[in-house]
Amino acid sequence: MKNTYFDLIDQSYYFPQEGFDLKDGYLSFHGISLKYLIEKYGTPFKLFYLPRIGEQIKKARNLFNRSIKKNNYKRHYNYSYCTKCCHFSHVVKTAMKENVHLETSSAFDIDLIFKLFDEGVVHKNTIVIHNGYKTNDYLEKIVKLNQLGFKNSILVLDSKTEIQRVKKYAAAYDGILKIGIRIAIDEEPQSAYYTSRLGIRPAEIIDFYNEQILGDNNLSLKMVHFFIDSGIKDTVYYWGEFQKALKLFVELKMLCPDIKALNLGGGFPIRNNLGFDYDYEYIINEIVTNIKNACLEAQVEEPDIFTEFGKYTVGESGAIIFSVLEQKKQNDREIWYMVDNSLMNTIPDAWSILEKFILLPINKWDNEYTKVNIGGISCDHSDYYNSEDFNQQLFLPAYDDNEEEPLYVGFFHTGAYQDSISGYGGIKHCLIPAPKLIIIDRDEKGNAIDSLYRNEQTVEEMLSILGYK
Repeated sequence: MKNTYFDLIDQSYYFPQEGFDLKDGYLSFHGISLKYLIEKYGTPFKLFYLPRIGEQIKKARNLFNRSIKKNNYKRHYNYSYCTKCCHFSHVVKTAMKENVHLETSSAFDIDLIFKLFDEGVVHKNTIVIHNGYKTNDYLEKIVKLNQLGFKNSILVLDSKTEIQRVKKYAAAYDGILKIGIRIAIDEEPQSAYYTSRLGIRPAEIIDFYNEQILGDNNLSLKMVHFFIDSGIKDTVYYWGEFQKALKLFVELKMLCPDIKALNLGGGFPIRNNLGFDYDYEYIINEIVTNIKNACLEAQVEEPDIFTEFGKYTVGESGAIIFSVLEQKKQNDREIWYMVDNSLMNTIPDAWSILEKFILLPINKWDNEYTKVNIGGISCDHSDYYNSEDFNQQLFLPAYDDNEEEPLYVGFFHTGAYQDSISGYGGIKHCLIPAPKLIIIDRDEKGNAIDSLYRNEQTVEEMLSILGYK
C-alpha cells in the first residue's frame, strides 16, 4: 500500500502543477528553491514572488480582450488594482508596470498616489477610482488629486448622504468632478443581514440621480459600480444580482448618456487548494455577453468594463514558511504540529473569516503521512489551523523526533490582506514578532533575485511602540 505523503498528493491531485514542484525531495515555489531560502534566511519568513502579479494581470486582461473581440463588443476593458489588498510599494509598483489603474479606499490611499506620482510610477492619465466612506479629509485629497491634473479620477458615491459633502467640495473646485454610484446588493440567503451596507438601494437610485445629480454643472456621472462580496461565481445568486444591476445600469444610461463605465468591482477567486477548478474564460465570456445583450436590447451604448482585482492580483504571489518545533500527541487521535510563530498574527484571515490556504510540507515527502492540527506558539486557543478546503482534513508527513532535519511547512497564496489585517510592523498578539519578509523577483534574463525587505521585529522596536523607553 502506498502511504507516503508524496503518494497521497500524487493520487489526490495533478502534481506537479503550476507554481509547485519537487526538486531533490524539496518543494519549490514558482521554480524558487525553498530549501535555499530556509538555509539562507532561517524560519519563519514571508515571501512575495513578484512575477506572479504580472502573470495574473496579463491572464485576466487577455481573457477579457479575447471575449470583447469574440462578441464584437464596442468598448474597452480596464484592469484596476485595489491598494487596500496590499499596500507594499513593491507590490503596487509591480502592478503598475502592467499599466493598471488604481482603486482607493481612504484618505491615506491618496497620499500613497501622491508618492507614486512624484516617483513617476503613477501618471495623470491613470484612472483612479475612489471607494469607501468619504470623510472630509478624503474628499479634500480627491479634489487635490483633480487639481493636480488627474482628470480620470472617479469618486464613487457609497451613500445618499455623501452627495451634500461632495457638492460642497465640487463647488469650490474649478472644474467638473467625475462621480459614480455604487449599487447596494442583496446579500446571500445565509448572510447575517439582507442588504449590503455598501452602496445605495437600487429602488432609490433613479430618483436620487434626478434630484441630486441631474443639472449640477459641477458633477458628471460616469460610472455605475456593482460588487458582490462573495465573489464572481457561476451561481444563480450571482447571475441574478448581476442581471438586476444590468437592468438598473441601462435605465440610468437612458437618463444619463454621460455614463461610460460599468465597474464589476473585485471577486475573482484564487487557488486555495490543489484541486482548485475555476473556468475564468467561461465566466468572463458570460459577463461580456450579458452586458452586450442588455445594451443591445435597451439600444444604449455599451460601457467600458472595469474590474478592481485585489486578491486575484497579489494573493498567489505570497507564502509563509515555518519550522515545526514540536509534535504533541494530546490524546489517542490528535497530533499537533507546533510552528515557530503565531498563525493568528501571520495568517489572520484563517481565524477571522475561516479563509483557507494551500498548506504543503517543504521536505519529508517520502515519509508516511498522518492527520494533524497546526498550532501557533501563542497562548490563545484560536491560534490553530486544522482543515484543508478540499477535503476538510489536514495531512502532513509524519516524522520521528530524532530526525536531524526538522519538518518545514508552508502556507501558500497568502499575499492578500494578511499584512493589512495583522498590522505589519506593529504590536502583535502575545508580542510574537512579525517574521522577516523576503522579496523575490527575476532579472531580464529570468534569473531569480531574492532580497531581505525587512528583518524580524526586535524586542526594542516593539517595546518602543509600547512606550517602554
